[in-house]
Amino acid sequence: MLSSCGSSKEVVYFQDLKPGESEITLPEVQTITVQPEDKISIIVNSRDPQLTDLFNLPYVSRQLGQSLRTNGLSTGTNNGVSGYTVDAEGNIDFPVLGKVHVAGLKREEIAEHIKNELVTKNLVKDPVVTVEFMNLCVSVMGEVNNPGRFSIDRDRITILDALSMAGDLTIYGNRQKVMVLRQEDGQQRVYGVNLTSGEHVYTSPAYYLQQNDVVYVEPNDVRSRQSTVNGNNVRSTSFWISLASLLTSVAILIFN
Repeated sequence: MLSSCGSSKEVVYFQDLKPGESEITLPEVQTITVQPEDKISIIVNSRDPQLTDLFNLPYVSRQLGQSLRTNGLSTGTNNGVSGYTVDAEGNIDFPVLGKVHVAGLKREEIAEHIKNELVTKNLVKDPVVTVEFMNLCVSVMGEVNNPGRFSIDRDRITILDALSMAGDLTIYGNRQKVMVLRQEDGQQRVYGVNLTSGEHVYTSPAYYLQQNDVVYVEPNDVRSRQSTVNGNNVRSTSFWISLASLLTSVAILIFN
């Protein structure tokens, strides 16, 4: 009985959706915006590479057993690209331009702002500015096949994307109680998502994830019943040895 994994109603996703019949209005798309402590790379290109070199951080190389070279403005990654760390006020220190406020902006908004600054100040006539995320990620924990931290490499990511990257839920994951933990306005907010209901998933404020979100999949009742207070599994040898030892001790005390 303990090894059973639950009925189909507990494991099937999107049970209220029917092909060709179901239509759900999605919530407003939430594009990732840059926040303090995020790291981003900004690369400026133009027809004059010597000129644009003034606005690009130096590339760094990494040898086995050596640390990355850093300079107050940036840190390097394994692929050699240097990046900017957004400070507590939401600024980066950009070459020549100085302090640039980027917190709360999307990638294309940062690129457009820097491009306009370069053109307006007659620094580069035809700049092409590329902005990429460097350390943005979400974490997936609990009853999934591959828990861990996963990088965000696009402007929007959904809870379904995150669960897919984590290898989907295990058969012991509670599909009706997936939680998304998010820090908003200095507070820790918790959203609940019911994966068995398509309408609940697609209309949830946690459908679109933000950087540093934590997705937690709660174990179902079957998994919970398999553990005792000391962490032993009821089907493990150690559990039965401990139980036999306890019963033996009780019997000795009774008969003595």
